[in-house]
Amino acid sequence: MLSESLSAWSGSLFRGLGLLFFAVLASGCSSNDDFSDLQAFMDEVDARPKGTIEPLPSFEQVEPFAYNASGLRSPFEPPVVVRVPDRPDGGPEVTPNFNRVKQYLEQFAISSLSMVGTLSQGSAMYALIKDGEGGVHRVQAGDYIGTDHGRIQTIDETEIELVEIVPNGTGGWVERLRTVSLGLGNRG
Repeated sequence: MLSESLSAWSGSLFRGLGLLFFAVLASGCSSNDDFSDLQAFMDEVDARPKGTIEPLPSFEQVEPFAYNASGLRSPFEPPVVVRVPDRPDGGPEVTPNFNRVKQYLEQFAISSLSMVGTLSQGSAMYALIKDGEGGVHRVQAGDYIGTDHGRIQTIDETEIELVEIVPNGTGGWVERLRTVSLGLGNRG
């Protein structure tokens, strides 16, 4: 009996609170046509003089600039010291072989390649080269790496020595020695 009277009392309490809530909500939504202050503000804004927008300034046409130094060494890389291998005078003229099939590591600049280790199998010595994309590749003497036709001459535990064929600036080609050291990158 007590529980029935409590549930009836709580039900009537919730109904009363609900009616009170809707009464407050309905009183906020009542129509009030007194917008005189808003209308006065809008009339004041409409009465102000209209402004003018200045025309855009004329821009001068800038002559395009052609960057012609893209084939030069990046200023952010250390200069390469050219060490020319010993060749007897009157030896064969140096030119890269453009007809051979390029090897995978020839698409990367030497500055982006680093030696990360060596492997040996019998008398053969292999070097492990990390490319600019994070891949590791096994190379041996005679393989080509770098964008300057670099052919690996020797591999030992600490470095790879290669000979690159680069333009000499007068329309010809010249060989230069280059090394890639273990963990240190490359040197001229």
